[in-house]
Amino acid sequence: MTIELHTWNTPNGRKISVALEEMGLPYKVIPVNITKGEQMAPEFLKLSPNNKIPAIVDPEGPDGKPVSIFESGAILLYLGEKTGKFLPKSLGQRIPVYEWLMWQMGGFGPMPGQVHHFIALENEQDRAYGLKRFMAETRRLYGVLDRRLDGRDFVAGELSIADFAILGWAWRHPRHKVDLADFPNVKRWYEALMARPGVKRGMEAKLD
Repeated sequence: MTIELHTWNTPNGRKISVALEEMGLPYKVIPVNITKGEQMAPEFLKLSPNNKIPAIVDPEGPDGKPVSIFESGAILLYLGEKTGKFLPKSLGQRIPVYEWLMWQMGGFGPMPGQVHHFIALENEQDRAYGLKRFMAETRRLYGVLDRRLDGRDFVAGELSIADFAILGWAWRHPRHKVDLADFPNVKRWYEALMARPGVKRGMEAKLD
């Protein structure tokens, strides 16, 4: 049964394409062109009440019934539960996965996202304050991640959905004006993940 991935070529979309590829789940992309406001369409609103991509429809959800899920973090948790992959079975091992997934959703996403917004403004005066504020916070978050990865291959022990969530945003580091050489542990982690065949397929999947 093929999962529908309603998305666009964004960090949050890439989180899910990478996870689906790594988990070996069949899926088809249904582009939602956010540059044209397609995320506001009533049909999409039924899947994602917050009018944000991504959303999925799994025709074989709980009890074999179709289910739709919105919010990238919720989708990753669902897919981990569904497949038993990249989400540890024991609660003790899940705790760091939960922590770093929420860290990404609460910080390493919203903050770089503000950089994306302000860097696109044409008026230099409008850009200056926002970029100074959010670039500084974005670099702080890269520093947090770098310290976490000191002596670790992955953020929460074994490779997990938390890594996929964070990778979706680290993928945009050039747009954040961040040189990964400044964060050597992040650089090592990033390059190791990007070398994985499943991640590579997920990153190359056409989402737009």
